[in-house]
Amino acid sequence: MAVQWIGTAAIVTVSGELDLVTAPQLTESVELVCGKQPTALVIDLSNVGFLASAGMSLLASTHQKLGDSAGFAVVADGPATGRPLTLIGLDQLFGIFATVEEALDALQVGKS
Repeated sequence: MAVQWIGTAAIVTVSGELDLVTAPQLTESVELVCGKQPTALVIDLSNVGFLASAGMSLLASTHQKLGDSAGFAVVADGPATGRPLTLIGLDQLFGIFATVEEALDALQVGKS
C-alpha cells in the first residue's frame, strides 16, 4: 500500500491481492488517511489481481464512513476489480474509474 497526497486529496494505491488476509492492512491505511480529514479519497486498485468480498466490503464501508465529508472514488479497470464491483452494484454507490486522473477529475481535485 502506498499513500500519495495531492493537496488535501489522498490516493491510496493497493497492489497484489485484496482479500481477507490483506484487507486489514488497507483498513489501517484508510483509517490513517481519514484521520487527516482529506477532501477526497481515491483508492487505486489498478495493480490488484484479485479482489475478494472482504475488499469490496471495505470499499463500501469506507464510502459510508466518509459520507459527505469527502469525495470518494475507486480506480478499478478490468475483470479482476472493475467487473466484480459492478456486478454487485457498488458502481451505484461510488464512482469507479479507469485511471487515477479520471477519478481526480470527477472529484474535482485541483479544480477551482
